[in-house]
Amino acid sequence: MKQIAQILKTKVDQEVYTVGPADPVFDAVALMAEKNVGALLVMDGGRIVGIMSERDYARKMILAGRSSRETPVCEIMSAPVQYVSPSHSNEECMALMTEKRLRHLPVLEEGRLVGLISIGDLVKDIIAEQSFIIRQLEHYIAGDRGG
Repeated sequence: MKQIAQILKTKVDQEVYTVGPADPVFDAVALMAEKNVGALLVMDGGRIVGIMSERDYARKMILAGRSSRETPVCEIMSAPVQYVSPSHSNEECMALMTEKRLRHLPVLEEGRLVGLISIGDLVKDIIAEQSFIIRQLEHYIAGDRGG
């Protein structure tokens, strides 16, 4: 089992993109498109107050016929936000994301934001871990016991 701290170190783009609760939804969606991300943390004075995802936009804006230029992020964000610590394992995070139907988890250390983990990050890590185990087993079965 790998800790989230290890997964964060291997991420190509480690930056966490944020918006304010009063920012227009339009600006948040434009930022998601520009940065090619599926969610933004909603921060108010250094504190996480919510998360806005493409799912929030689709369900709470488009389907409701609201104007993204006039609606503040706080009206469609999901809150409260589930989070994990760097010491959580990939399996614990997968279980939480599955149970709560989440796609993104902020990573907090002593109350400070240190990263954001997506379901894609976890799946990629688990596949890499399983591929490594399979290669090791294939070497073992083939008789290459390294000594």
